[in-house]
Amino acid sequence: MKHMKTFITFFLMIVFCTNGSAQKKTAKDEQSSEKNPMVIVDSSVTIKNSITIKGQAVPYTAKSGTLPIWDENGKPIASVFYTYYERSDVKDRSTRPLVISFNGGPGTPSVWMEIGYTGPRILNVDDEGFPVEPYGLHDNANSILDVADIVYVDPVNTGYSRKVSEDVQGSKFFGVNEDIKYLAEWIRTFVTRNNRWASPKFLIGESYGTTRVSGLALALADQEWMYLDGVILVSPTDLGIKRDGPVGEALRLPYFAATAWYHKMLPADLQNKDLTDMLPEVENFTMNELIPALAKGSALSDSEKQIIAGKMARYSGLSEKVILQHNLVIPYGFFWKELLRDKGFTIGRLDSRYRGIDRQDAGVSPDYNAELTAWLHAFTPAMNIYLRDELNYKTDLKYNMFGSVWPWDDKNNNTGENLRQAMAQNPFLHLLVQSGYYDGACDYFNAKYSLWQLDPGGKLKDRISWKGFRSGHMIYMRKADQAPANEQIRDFIIQSIPKKGEGAKF
Repeated sequence: MKHMKTFITFFLMIVFCTNGSAQKKTAKDEQSSEKNPMVIVDSSVTIKNSITIKGQAVPYTAKSGTLPIWDENGKPIASVFYTYYERSDVKDRSTRPLVISFNGGPGTPSVWMEIGYTGPRILNVDDEGFPVEPYGLHDNANSILDVADIVYVDPVNTGYSRKVSEDVQGSKFFGVNEDIKYLAEWIRTFVTRNNRWASPKFLIGESYGTTRVSGLALALADQEWMYLDGVILVSPTDLGIKRDGPVGEALRLPYFAATAWYHKMLPADLQNKDLTDMLPEVENFTMNELIPALAKGSALSDSEKQIIAGKMARYSGLSEKVILQHNLVIPYGFFWKELLRDKGFTIGRLDSRYRGIDRQDAGVSPDYNAELTAWLHAFTPAMNIYLRDELNYKTDLKYNMFGSVWPWDDKNNNTGENLRQAMAQNPFLHLLVQSGYYDGACDYFNAKYSLWQLDPGGKLKDRISWKGFRSGHMIYMRKADQAPANEQIRDFIIQSIPKKGEGAKF
C-alpha cells in the first residue's frame, strides 16, 4: 500500500442557532440544553490514496467527517458521521455512480461493509473470517471503488454519530419510520454538498440496513424527489412482510439443512451431495408438505405427524424424538444449542459455521453468539486504528460498534411494500439480494419468501435477482466469497444504469 498523504483540508464548523424570542431561561433550562462539547456537527478531514483493483490503478480521496441533522427550526440536533470515498481521476461525476451504504442493528455503524466488504481497505482476518493478530488492514483488491464512489453512513448513536445533547429526544431518530425520515434528509444534504445530484445512485444495506434502505428507496423519491437506479440488500430482514404461524415456523428448515450439511450431520445420501444440489429437495418439502402439515395443527394424524417428523429429522440433523417433543416446530435458539450438543459445541446465530462452548451442555439456547464475539474481536481494533492512523480523523468520542437506540419504535414497518412501490414508480430501479446459506438471523429461504411476496404478481421479476453464498450473515467474511460477491455488485451497478437517452417508462 502506498503511504497515505494527509492534505490540507480539515475544517470544523459548529452552527449555533438561538431562539429569537426574549424568554428568560432558568438555570435548569440552561443545564438541560447544554451541548455535548465532544460532538462536532459539521467537520471533515480528507486524505489521498491509491489502490490497484483488477490490475488497474485507482487513485482516490477519502473524506471522513460529520454532517448535521436539523430540526424544523433549522437547529442542529444531531451529528451524523460518514466516510466518503471518491475516485480522483474521474472528470465527469454526472455518469459516475454513487453508492450509499448502511449497516444494521439497528444500532450499529457502517464499519462492517466498509472494512469488511466493498471499501478500498479491508481488515486482517484468516481465510474463513476469524480474527488474527496483529490487527489492522490491507488493500482490498475486490473493492467496487473502480466503478462507483461510496459513502458509508453511521446513523445517530452509532460510530461517532451523536445527538448534540441529552435534551434532544431519541424518539426523533429511533424508530423504523423516524430513521428513514431523517436519513433521507441527511442523504439530500450530502448529495447537494458533494454535487452528486446528476450521478446514478444506489443504496446498499445489510441486515437491519436492508429495512432502512428499502424504506429510503421510497422516502427519497417522495420526500426528497431523488430517484435511484438500484438497491442492494445483503442478508435482508423480513422487511415488514408478515409470515406468522405455520409459514414462519416452516421457512427456517432449509437453513437448518444447510447448517447441518456444513457440520456433516446429515444422512450419507444428502451429505454426499453438494449444498446447492441438496437444498432444492428440502425447499420443496418445506413449501409443499411442512407448511400444510403445520397448518393442520391437532388435526394432523399421529401417523402423518410421524412421517413429517422423520423427514424433518432427515433434513435438520436433529433427532425425530426431539422434533416430536416440539410438535414439529423447532425454535432457532434450540437448534443452535442442539445440533452439536453431543460434541460439546453450540453454533453461531449470525453465522452457523462458528462454534462456541457453553458452561454446560444442557439448556435450550447458547450462552453467547460465537460469531459476533469473533467479529467484534477483529473489527473493533481495526476500525479504531483505521480512523485515527490512516483516515486521520481524531476525536475522543467512543466509536460505538453497538450504540443504544432503545426504545426502538418498530410499528408500521411497511418497508417491503415501500420498496415495491418505489420500483413500480421508477422503471430504472433494480434490486439485488445477497444471502448467506449459514445465516440464522436473516436466513436465505426467508429472503426468497420476501421476494415472492414483495412482487406477488411477478411484474417486477425482470428487475429482481437473488444470489446465495456459502457464508453467514456477513457473506463477505470468507475469502473465497469476497471476489464473487463484489463482482456481483459491480455487474449489478453497471447493468442497472440506463443507456444514454433511454426513457424511464414501461
